Amino acid sequence: MSVNQILGLVLLAVGIILLYFGYQASQSVGEQVVEGLTGRFTDSTTWYFVLGGAAAVGGVALLAFRR
Repeated sequence: MSVNQILGLVLLAVGIILLYFGYQASQSVGEQVVEGLTGRFTDSTTWYFVLGGAAAVGGVALLAFRR
């Protein structure tokens, strides 16, 4: 297994974990109240989704494009 594949797997795992934490945060009572009043999630929840998505996409890209 090459270094790029290992890094890709690690990034994919971190991305999935961050997306899971973002989903859990978005389902909390406090987050539901804020989203109901403002129409959007808090900054911390948004960052979980953004960074998790970016890490997951980066991990998949490293796994897909072997060099």
